[in-house]
Amino acid sequence: MSKRTTRALSVAAAAMTLGGAVVATAAPAMAAGRNGVCDNGEFCLYYNSGEKGSVSDFTGSVADYGAKQPSCFDFKGPGAGKGKCVKNSAASVWNRTGKTVRVYFNSNYGGRYQDFKAGTKGNLNSGLKNQNASHKIGPTGGGGPGGGCKTDGTNTKAPSTILVYRVGLHRVDRVNFKYYVKNVLPNEWVSSWPRESLRAGAMAVKSYAWWWAMHSTRKTSGGQCFDVYDNTSSQVYKPGSAKASTNAAVDATWGVRMNRGGSIFMAQYCSTSTACGAWRNGDWMSQYGSRDKANAGWSYSRILKAYYSRITLSS
Repeated sequence: MSKRTTRALSVAAAAMTLGGAVVATAAPAMAAGRNGVCDNGEFCLYYNSGEKGSVSDFTGSVADYGAKQPSCFDFKGPGAGKGKCVKNSAASVWNRTGKTVRVYFNSNYGGRYQDFKAGTKGNLNSGLKNQNASHKIGPTGGGGPGGGCKTDGTNTKAPSTILVYRVGLHRVDRVNFKYYVKNVLPNEWVSSWPRESLRAGAMAVKSYAWWWAMHSTRKTSGGQCFDVYDNTSSQVYKPGSAKASTNAAVDATWGVRMNRGGSIFMAQYCSTSTACGAWRNGDWMSQYGSRDKANAGWSYSRILKAYYSRITLSS
């Protein structure tokens, strides 16, 4: 399994005066679609019995809800309990996922549990009411809706979501794929760099994540599937860090895919062509090199083809 080397750019960029200062992060990542409304396809926890009070809606399994703000999953809907962490605070559920959902007493899917079949509503029993720490959608499955590990992406269609292991939070979030790319790029490229460098970066970030969404067999120690880490073991993902310049680069290149031999190419990159010990011509792009080539008037497509051998760009 190919692993990207730790890159100097993410650290260096924070110290530079190129407009790449430390980016502010929003509240911890929520799985895509968490809005305090129990929608079709979601599993919902309620603060009170009988599906009353504030609701916390989920699109995937969660190994640990977290116990403190601002890092916990909280009740988001209106009513009693809004803003409280859901860990050890839920009294009832509504399962709208289409799969059985198992609620556990302990984090990481441990201890006693209670199952809720697809479409059912119900109160947590006396052993789990206000003593809930994790839930799994599809008791034998991993991280996504229905416990599914497989992506809906293909070599010609980008995945709609990606499973991100939030290392510091010890959980897996299912994140909208375009949101993910937009909240990676400013942490891997300096947002004040030339437009064509940012576009080359947007293509690399997207292609790398797309490949892993299609090929990953990774699982957490608790058995959850995930595609990418949120740190330099994969790409640095910080929810809420998107910038206008990097968003524009993502939007401009979103309909373009990078293939090699008809398949999505796992585009890797590092700070310079000599900084990474695993540098291999034809498979890696220099981030600073992309900046220098853009300053010299190169287009993003020319930059990509200079670093990645035998690739084609198509829409």
